[in-house]
Amino acid sequence: MDEKTSGDSVPVQRPAAPLSRLVRLLLRRNELRRRCDRIEGAVLVALSVAFLLATVVAALLAGHVYQSQSAAAARLRPAVAVVSGPGPLIAGMYMQEAQLTWRLADGAERTGVLTSTTVPALYTAQTGNSVPVWLNASGDPRPPPPARYDIILNMLLAAAMVLAGAGVLLIGCYLLCRVALDRHRLARWEQAWAVTGPRWTSRR
Repeated sequence: MDEKTSGDSVPVQRPAAPLSRLVRLLLRRNELRRRCDRIEGAVLVALSVAFLLATVVAALLAGHVYQSQSAAAARLRPAVAVVSGPGPLIAGMYMQEAQLTWRLADGAERTGVLTSTTVPALYTAQTGNSVPVWLNASGDPRPPPPARYDIILNMLLAAAMVLAGAGVLLIGCYLLCRVALDRHRLARWEQAWAVTGPRWTSRR
């Protein structure tokens, strides 16, 4: 507790900042604090710093996910394709395919067999229907880019996974350290009691 003097010369105590209390707790000599207590305090500080670093890593990863997915979406351009086959052909229980024709930016025409993974509208399209497709710089169809909401969600999920993994790992490390320190404390207590116990019982 820090002290300051008011106008009538009466010392007034002011609560210390949490950081200064933590520093004094770790560095100030205290006869009641054992070596294992100081080790536990140092471990807590180290794990806290590690979690702060994990937070920074999670933020950097989230930014990378957002930028990479946004850039990938920006490289695709929308186009319209026409189902030129006899209709969607069932290629699997959860996938359909059909022959489509689409035009490139320079007016060239291409035809190919696409699946519903690349063109989700094939699930309900028939021959002659127009369906939206997304083309890359080479004019090849690609799956639809994620919406802005999905990109933000993916960014948050990536950060949350890093933080959750780091939290579980650091908590596990602390628990293992705590178990080892508690065993040490118990062993020291048993040694002290082996010396002090007979004195107490002899006085009775």
